[in-house]
Amino acid sequence: MTKGFFKMSYLLIAIILIASFVSGCGGSNSNELKIGVVYELTGSTASFGTGAANGAKLAFKEINAKGGVLGKQIVTVVADNKGEPSESANAMTKVITQDKVIAVTGFTTSSNAIAASNVAEANKIPFVTAAATNPKVTVDEKTGKVKDNTFRVCFIDPFQGTVGANFAINSLKAKKVAIMVDNSSDYSKGLAQFFKEAYTKGGGAIVSEEAYLQKDQDFKTILTKIKATSPDLIYVPGYYEEVGKIIKQARELDIAVPFLGGDGWDSPKLQEIGGVVALNNTFFTNHYSVEDTSPVSKTFVDAYKKEYGQVPDAMAVLGYDAAYVLVDAIKRANSAEPAKIREALAATKDYKAVTGNLTLNQNHDAVKSAVIIEFKDGKQVYRETVKP
Repeated sequence: MTKGFFKMSYLLIAIILIASFVSGCGGSNSNELKIGVVYELTGSTASFGTGAANGAKLAFKEINAKGGVLGKQIVTVVADNKGEPSESANAMTKVITQDKVIAVTGFTTSSNAIAASNVAEANKIPFVTAAATNPKVTVDEKTGKVKDNTFRVCFIDPFQGTVGANFAINSLKAKKVAIMVDNSSDYSKGLAQFFKEAYTKGGGAIVSEEAYLQKDQDFKTILTKIKATSPDLIYVPGYYEEVGKIIKQARELDIAVPFLGGDGWDSPKLQEIGGVVALNNTFFTNHYSVEDTSPVSKTFVDAYKKEYGQVPDAMAVLGYDAAYVLVDAIKRANSAEPAKIREALAATKDYKAVTGNLTLNQNHDAVKSAVIIEFKDGKQVYRETVKP
């Protein structure tokens, strides 16, 4: 055999290896597409992340059962952001740089999603958050520029805060409101700001503003100060763990006025922590009500109950919607290239999600309705739908 033959053989082997490497990007082989699923699976907001992750996994299972996408099966790379911004950046870095995913879906809290979005932007990987509602998730706070690769399937807090304020004024007839803000949360601070702006614009008065931190246990000193101002309503835009304790301790202090909050309340843990009786006369804005009788909602609820043996909450629905919106973009892009997926996501319009028809606007935010939920004897009861 000649030297030329050996050279040609080596060249062919090298070409095959390079082709194998290239085709393996975004999947372990040419028949797979890797997608990151990063949620708060542990930590103080684990109830949110677990439900949303379950919704996402159900969506991808259904999609694979119907043949996958682009003729390939989806392989999910699941990671836990532990409910912390630093861990969120680490988890996002891992799935992108080590696992080589083509896109990521996940995150239910704003501080975590903001940290993760910085990693997605640096690596130019499409990222669809399920439930992070602060405007800074998709728009850079310093530059005011829309982040190229970051999207969400949930409404944002300026809308949610306005919905809550209008409900306080028009339905609850609250003329004086006290606000309790979690100063360690971008979500809580932002939602409180937007509620306050809309409420005072509507003629309401803020009689007290108090701050607390995540993982605080005793709120009675703050609540006693609030009680002295005689508010008609207390607005608490926080997460379920602290909210449950706040409402429980408020009732122990004979504070009987209504409480109102945001989507951060939506967890079965809230009833466990706060107590059934204490939660009567409380309300919150949310993305979805399980009482929705539309065919798409019923199909999802039945499938989720069959898969997990429990009724889904709004976070589960948003995790499910985020997964389907991402896959819809991959189909429309007809490509697994991140840049083309990003372009398709930006063009999402009138997508029929479980939480309602969804269009992504110029800021990559979902334009969609909100619902008002009331607690009655431990059950969430649908009150009304508010359109954007």
